[in-house]
Amino acid sequence: MAKSQQTFNKSEKEKKRLKKREDKRKKMEARKLEKEQSGGESIPFAYVDQFGNLTDTPPDPSEKIKVKAKNIVIGIPKKEEGDEEEFDPIRKGKVSFFDNSKGFGFIIDTEDQEKYFCHVSGLIDEIQENDKVQFELEKGQRGMNAVRVKLI
Repeated sequence: MAKSQQTFNKSEKEKKRLKKREDKRKKMEARKLEKEQSGGESIPFAYVDQFGNLTDTPPDPSEKIKVKAKNIVIGIPKKEEGDEEEFDPIRKGKVSFFDNSKGFGFIIDTEDQEKYFCHVSGLIDEIQENDKVQFELEKGQRGMNAVRVKLI
């Protein structure tokens, strides 16, 4: 007697394929029925309110704000004389730690009590611990560094 060419795996694949086709047909019928019940209006509208949020209600025309094109500033706004703050780049502080053999140390700012790194390459005068100094800040690899350090 000859054995059937249809294996178990083939029959399972065929069942899955038929089930998928049936599910797809049912979904299509459900969409058609839903479309008929809603009256054919399938695409809802979305509106944007004055705050930029999406809503389903149309905006109120009385709240509309008119903007003139010449009043729109593109780019960086111009600075006025009173807007600028006076910034003194020169700061004062006290040397909390300095190692001459390694060539670095730390300075504590007297205004905000921040600790800044100081390297021997940024020194103008020789400094020791507990010296009062005057310095400027510069962006370094790991934060702000004290440069152009002078004794007071």
